[in-house]
Amino acid sequence: MKKLFSLFLVLWLSVHTLAAQTLVAQVTSLLNRATQPPASASADPLGRDTPSGAVLGFLKAEQSGDEKAAADYLQMSAARRQSQGPDMAGKLKAVMDRSFVGSLSRVSTRPEGNPDFGTPDSQTIGIFSNGDEADVPVTLVRVTDPNYGKVWLFSADTLSKVPDLYDNDKAHQVANRLPQSLVRNAPLGMPLWQWLALFAAIPVAIAIGWAIVLLLAIPRRLWLKFGNRPNLHTYGQVSKPLLVSFSALTHRVIASYLRLPLLPRFYYSRTVWIVISIGFFWFVLRVASLTMQRLRIHAISSGRVGTGTLMVLADRLLRAVVIIAALLSILAIVGFNLTTVLAGLGIGGIAIAFAAQKTLENLFGGISVLADDVIRVGDYCRFADRTGTVEDIGLRSTRVRTDARTQLSIPNGTLATINIENFTRRDKIQFAPVLAIRCETSADQLRYLLAEIRRMLYAHPKVESGSATIRFANFDASSLRIEISSYVLTRDSNEFIAIREDLLLRIMDIVEKSGTGIAFPSQTLYFSRDSGLDKEKAAAAEQQVQHWRDQHQLPFPDFAAADMSTFRDTIVYPPPDSATTENQRRS
Repeated sequence: MKKLFSLFLVLWLSVHTLAAQTLVAQVTSLLNRATQPPASASADPLGRDTPSGAVLGFLKAEQSGDEKAAADYLQMSAARRQSQGPDMAGKLKAVMDRSFVGSLSRVSTRPEGNPDFGTPDSQTIGIFSNGDEADVPVTLVRVTDPNYGKVWLFSADTLSKVPDLYDNDKAHQVANRLPQSLVRNAPLGMPLWQWLALFAAIPVAIAIGWAIVLLLAIPRRLWLKFGNRPNLHTYGQVSKPLLVSFSALTHRVIASYLRLPLLPRFYYSRTVWIVISIGFFWFVLRVASLTMQRLRIHAISSGRVGTGTLMVLADRLLRAVVIIAALLSILAIVGFNLTTVLAGLGIGGIAIAFAAQKTLENLFGGISVLADDVIRVGDYCRFADRTGTVEDIGLRSTRVRTDARTQLSIPNGTLATINIENFTRRDKIQFAPVLAIRCETSADQLRYLLAEIRRMLYAHPKVESGSATIRFANFDASSLRIEISSYVLTRDSNEFIAIREDLLLRIMDIVEKSGTGIAFPSQTLYFSRDSGLDKEKAAAAEQQVQHWRDQHQLPFPDFAAADMSTFRDTIVYPPPDSATTENQRRS
């Protein structure tokens, strides 16, 4: 994998180095037109309206071999330009390629120039550094052209120093000791020997970059070894971005010793810094992602699932911020005026904020829901009139799997305003049935019924006895209403259904044992022989109640505290004849 990646990096750098001049020149031309005001009808066709246009125009004219056009960028009289202009332009180009120190990207693209580098009529764009003599400033002056108005030209003072600089530099050129075939052949304006040197530097730069990456890993390995830390193999995920940046930076250092021609050097420098920026922001993206992943795992392991889900949202937002920062950095390297870009982003951001109110509402609604830890992925909840399990909480909406197995998408803005009932977080489940007993039931039968159901609730191991209540509530139109309120000690819905079934069956047994029955309201008129109530059972129930009276143990309004404690866990649950009990015995 490393070999394939290295090969890909070599090919990538090679292709971009070969095509840098053509592709970046086109991009620069488009960007300059985008950042400059519209040209007037009398605009200079040579692009001398700005200092940057004058410098780049001169270099392009010389590179293309049009020495007459190149001479038009020099501050000379018409007669001298006609006789000496082409030769002076060639010497100036040679001196700039070999001795110019400065940044072409910092040359002003405004007609009035940059006040930091001079006046509106004079700009110092760099120096000629010869090493043996004092540095010579490279100056542009703004003069009036009879045909095109104000234009920028290389100053006569700078041109006066060019012949001596040219003669001195020529004597020290490395090209004098190389075969002339490597010097004269200049594809895309750069001698062939420099192209070969750039290609040869690629594997060297990758090797040095990889060595730097390995050296940076040594302190980490020692810390893991002597600190007894687990190796999470995270460094391997950030080593590739580091390799890209260090290799490109190393290649840039090597290329600085080759003294590339100024215009190819300008395009090459932009390309390499774009690659370095891509590697840097790729590294930042990987580090941010790994950090958020660790924070999320730590939050979930600590029981803060909501915070863990919030880390996923924060990771997505951080990725977007890093990508935007990378794009702005690349635009700055290419030559865009970031002041204009940021101003446009500010105005555009306000417009987008008004146009995308719902989107922003959903975004902040999702953040609010996650921050408040209202719901988590996997929770079973009721949203208004719908119930379901939360499957995902995204930037815009939350997806819920309903009981009908359909997928419900709820916008986060709506989710932050509606009432949410979270069933997953309940600690127990309410059991509150209402019994409708036949009206002909006697008072003692009703007392027996209330006491036995109350005893059963106290005795059941799955019912919270401290809060269990059963009371004769009211006389309904066709029944005696008994209300039961208790809590089943479980959080699982399936287990609650089974326990509820057991409780209801036990209540039915108690109702039948009391000699009465469940009332069924009906509007149907029928004639039959009514067998009436079971007199024997009714007498037995009344006799039991009378026994309680005689013993002063009538359980109303409740059982004695001593009796209540003896009831606890006297009911076997599940019942002895239950299949579940039989399976437990076998296991």
